[in-house]
Amino acid sequence: MSEKKRVLFICIENSCRSQMAEAFARLYASDLLEVYSAGSHPSAEVNPLAIKAMSELGCDLGPHHPKSLREIPAGGFDYVITMGCGDECSFIPAVHHEDWEIPDPKGGSLDMFSAARDLIEAKMKELIHRVRVENAKT
Repeated sequence: MSEKKRVLFICIENSCRSQMAEAFARLYASDLLEVYSAGSHPSAEVNPLAIKAMSELGCDLGPHHPKSLREIPAGGFDYVITMGCGDECSFIPAVHHEDWEIPDPKGGSLDMFSAARDLIEAKMKELIHRVRVENAKT
């Protein structure tokens, strides 16, 4: 099997979208991806509605905590994926850059957090499929 691909998910506060993406990546592809998430301006805690939205799918974000970009390990990344934060997200060198343009549900209802979660899950499944196909070619 090929070496794991290093993936970094970035959003502004690392309290919702990038935390969800990290959790889905670990849940669905821990054999394939080495995963990190961080924020350009990290919050003090993971958003309680993000925790609740993920718990609806049996995923516990409770132990997670927001991290700064200064806390990510050194070394190159295969994928850096931003979550619609535009210029607020720092540029991190990587082989592939993507912006998933996930609307920030902060300040919204649980339904808004669940909708963001579902978008992230669908995009994560697409990414995992692409990486598996890429690995099969090498």
